[in-house]
Amino acid sequence: MLRTVAVIGAGLIGTSIAQSLSAGGATVYLTDREPMAALTAAALGAGLATQPPGPVDLAVLAVPPADIAPTLKDAQLRGLARAYTDVGSVKAQAFQAIERLGCDTRTYLGGHPMAGGERSGPLAARPDLFEGRVWALVPTTDTSQNTWDTVRALVDLCGGVPLVMDPDGHDRAVALVSHAPHLVASLMAARLEHAADREVSMAGQGLRDVTRIAAGDPALWLDILSANAGTVADILDDLADDLDRTILALRGLTDSNKAADAEAAEALTALLTRGCAGHSRIPHKRDAPQGSYVTVSVLIGDQPGELARVFTDVGAAGVNIEDVFIDHAPGQVTGLVELLVTADAAPRLTRALRMPSTILTR
Repeated sequence: MLRTVAVIGAGLIGTSIAQSLSAGGATVYLTDREPMAALTAAALGAGLATQPPGPVDLAVLAVPPADIAPTLKDAQLRGLARAYTDVGSVKAQAFQAIERLGCDTRTYLGGHPMAGGERSGPLAARPDLFEGRVWALVPTTDTSQNTWDTVRALVDLCGGVPLVMDPDGHDRAVALVSHAPHLVASLMAARLEHAADREVSMAGQGLRDVTRIAAGDPALWLDILSANAGTVADILDDLADDLDRTILALRGLTDSNKAADAEAAEALTALLTRGCAGHSRIPHKRDAPQGSYVTVSVLIGDQPGELARVFTDVGAAGVNIEDVFIDHAPGQVTGLVELLVTADAAPRLTRALRMPSTILTR
């Protein structure tokens, strides 16, 4: 059981962890280089904005990757805790710095909850942020059993799903599923900066999905990318090769030569097929077959209670919603709610919602 925890860094992740632990009965002590951040987190029920009176069970280092090693060294010299973990999104560089500074690696177990949001800071925190989310655990070569047990208790209390990895494997994985996608989203969003208002007004849910994460804090993302730059660059090299071939294929479609046109169409079809194959590998609900969900679309008005009405009708039909997307219609008084449900439940839900029987396969 975790009775006392010190959280260093009262940003989105640190405050969310503190809220979750406080709700579970632990006494949490919050500190931050900006005292107002810790005070704000405390006001949100995350804990006490003060140093602990003595050693705590666990210290959580919710600081940027470059600050993990010096923060760990300082905390260990002060005897802050009996075990230590962090939430950094890059591990190999931090581990090298930890060894270089001579930190006690027996009491340290690296961590990285795969959760977050476009907004940063304590005001964006919420205690359920980690429910059902993968929480990477990256041990040192001599992490003690007590440290293992303590950090596992943290993950369990926050509702995370532990996944043990080595530092290099972790950094390759996050470069592929998080860091490179953020840059790609930023590159696409940057096309909109000087676009005409009329063009941007046509944006639909597809563009919002592609660019959503581009709204992240640039200073925070510079820290993250700097710590994993080489691995991210390798992935973007491969992406650039595909992009070059895609551009050539698109140019080929404008060629009056039928042979060139056919070759270009074949190349684009191959790319789109690979995209479908890759998308099908993204994890969904545990134990659910890939591609087993379909989308039921519901048009709703912009009045209080409309969403509640839809969910009430869904519950009355005995259908479980696997995921939900809301596509707002700019300047309109309607919106489109997309409900992802199992294939066998879709016709029943369609009838219950008194909709046309058209079901869009996602």
